[in-house]
Amino acid sequence: MKQIEKNISIEELVTILPESVAYLMKSGIKCLACGEPIWGTLESASREKGFNDEQIENFVKDLNLILLERHQKMETM
Repeated sequence: MKQIEKNISIEELVTILPESVAYLMKSGIKCLACGEPIWGTLESASREKGFNDEQIENFVKDLNLILLERHQKMETM
């Protein structure tokens, strides 16, 4: 299972974890749903919205937990 890191591209993040869009919107990175594409990485998108290193690391941690839960659910199916 691939791990999410802060340097993951937004495109790859959304591809491997579609649930990340809802999580990031709740966290204050709303542009993912506005129809305008976001280029760059999770870190760059977070910094653009004013998040600091600790907050970005929390995003990475939370997204990896969501990915793990998703993976575990798929294994039980």
